[in-house]
Amino acid sequence: MAEIIVPELGESITEGTITKWFVKEGDSVNQGDVLLELETDKVNIEISADSNGVVSSIAKADGEVVQVGEAIGAIGNSTGAAPSAPAPAAEPSAPAPAPAAEPSAPAPAPAVAAPATPAAAPVLSSSAASVNASPAARKLAREQGIDLTQVQGKDGIGRIFPDDVRAHGVQASAPAQAAPKAPAAAPAPAASAATQGGKPVERKRMSRRRATIANRLVEAQRTAAMLTTFNEVDMTAILDLRKRRKQSFFDKNEVNLGFMSFFTKAVVGALKQFPLLNAEIDGEDIIMKKYFDIGIAVAAKEGLVVPVVRDADRLGFAEIERNIVELAKKARSNTLALSDLQGGSFTITNGGVFGSLLSTPILNAPQVGILGMHKIQLRPVAIDETRMENRPMMYLALSYDHRIVDGSEAVRFLVAIKEMLEDPEQLLLQG
Repeated sequence: MAEIIVPELGESITEGTITKWFVKEGDSVNQGDVLLELETDKVNIEISADSNGVVSSIAKADGEVVQVGEAIGAIGNSTGAAPSAPAPAAEPSAPAPAPAAEPSAPAPAPAVAAPATPAAAPVLSSSAASVNASPAARKLAREQGIDLTQVQGKDGIGRIFPDDVRAHGVQASAPAQAAPKAPAAAPAPAASAATQGGKPVERKRMSRRRATIANRLVEAQRTAAMLTTFNEVDMTAILDLRKRRKQSFFDKNEVNLGFMSFFTKAVVGALKQFPLLNAEIDGEDIIMKKYFDIGIAVAAKEGLVVPVVRDADRLGFAEIERNIVELAKKARSNTLALSDLQGGSFTITNGGVFGSLLSTPILNAPQVGILGMHKIQLRPVAIDETRMENRPMMYLALSYDHRIVDGSEAVRFLVAIKEMLEDPEQLLLQG
């Protein structure tokens, strides 16, 4: 018998949520077969079988939180496990109804009434479908013939878990067992759970990743002395260079020449001039990073993720573009590995792809700097004292931690980026 154990999930990750089991008790599996998917704070991880055999038990259901090192099931030998799998399943399931039946010994009749319940099942299932309950709770409720609309969740947001169903079953098995059937005709609690101030609402639990993003952003604002400085860059030269070299660049490298490689190269150049923007605070110490791992914020289904382009100072434009394209694909297909997200010394985020004209990006702690790109927009610009021209302009925003970065240093850092972007030929020649 081999236990299914939650493996080490990476630095600082101690728990996860089971999103889906791909097997059920009694299924035969081979070593390497995917058993379940686990959602963590950063990525989704697939847990595979360590040996051949038969799934003899599943201890945690979809939607339940599990800890690193916890046993969540077991795989038995393929020869003897198939017969033994039903036996354990039958053993726990027999005692489970017994406690519920013991307090109401005079009521074996409900067991007979159970066949009658299926007639009412369509009504129950239609109303219970709107109840916010975990899959395990729904399964238990079906097995015990409990109407989920009558079960009260106790987790703070009203979601129902197996313990809530069991507690309701104990209460319902008291002498007033017939009474709960009467309230069943008054599904007011379920209706009120789906309304607010008399208006219809939908209550939805945050995903683990969304909750983690929320906590980290609040923590960053709480712990850092965060300020933002702004500038603007004339994108004329970059647009002209891309127009002239776009096809030849693609023919040579089989990847498009985008904007992010220019900004990544400019950021690396500015970080070399102003190394405190490439540092972090550890207690009363400043850790100066001698490498340039640049995080690129990507919008994924579950929220913003920041995969990292490693050693960006050693990469050419084509290598940076290939890295960014690959990381963006993995982010949107939810296949990023923990190694893709860990580390990072500075972050770039591009709200311009969504039409943002100006914003103040929040630090990606423990980093002390983040550059915000924005929409390119034609604006009238004074060329000299007598001439005005419409130029493709972009606002840049640099948020920084004032605890170690002075305002003058932040401003000069942003000016250095602006000057390099407005002379992109020099950037291209450098890398």
